[in-house]
Amino acid sequence: MTSERPTALLHGTSSWHEKSWVGGFYPEGTRQKDWLSYYATQFGTVEVDSTYYGVPRATTVDGWLNRTPDGFVMCAKFPRGIVHAGEGPRPDQDALLVPDRVGGELDEFLTVMRRLGDRCGPLVLQFPHFSRTVFEDLDAFLPRLDSFVASLPDDFRYAVEIRNRAWMTSPLLDVLRRHRVALVWTEIVNMPHPAELAASLDLVTTDFIYARLIGDRRALDAKTDRFDRVVMDRGANLRRWAQVLKDTLPRIPTAYVYANNHYAGHAPETIRTLIRMLREEEDA
Repeated sequence: MTSERPTALLHGTSSWHEKSWVGGFYPEGTRQKDWLSYYATQFGTVEVDSTYYGVPRATTVDGWLNRTPDGFVMCAKFPRGIVHAGEGPRPDQDALLVPDRVGGELDEFLTVMRRLGDRCGPLVLQFPHFSRTVFEDLDAFLPRLDSFVASLPDDFRYAVEIRNRAWMTSPLLDVLRRHRVALVWTEIVNMPHPAELAASLDLVTTDFIYARLIGDRRALDAKTDRFDRVVMDRGANLRRWAQVLKDTLPRIPTAYVYANNHYAGHAPETIRTLIRMLREEEDA
């Protein structure tokens, strides 16, 4: 998989739904129903966070379509009931990814996401951190993941986010590679930076990469309860991102990169800063 540069470097934020962006990112007076329409004039893609909390209604998805132009790409998370399945904070080991337990919600989710047509980007399996009381180790989890992704319909593309540091190993990547599923490159507290992982592992498992800049929610919330400006200096980490992306982009046709408000305080500025740094790296 080589090319001179990706055919698409799609970048944006994790969600567009943020009241404190009004008066900054969104012009003063922008109504909530117009946020997505305006967002789509600034970025060509968005990650939909709300699907994690439940399958959206068909009318909701149709509203996304009506508020975005042709060529806009919406990625979305699988519902919590599929990747977590627990009633409380503890994941349900007996239910998550088990077709007999989650198949109904899975079918409902995929059916409604098909309404997006070619505006639907990769769908993300965002797993929580699993304690040993849920899955003893990667060997206990991997057969479940392998079987589940093998059963998914091939009219979507998929990405898997793992939040267990010790699981970031070749056996995991081999399973993803076999099914043409992307590993989500995640910067989040208690996980190694993707640049660190890339020094010893080939993180490219299919023909696209999917990156998420999430950060440390607790540390950020201790500094602010608004997301209208950057309040945490992430410059050094962003430069690491720029370098690892520069090194990887020539190998793939498509990259999806999203910033979260909790990364530095204001996701739109974070992602724009990263793209500027990447361009500087490419021009160096």
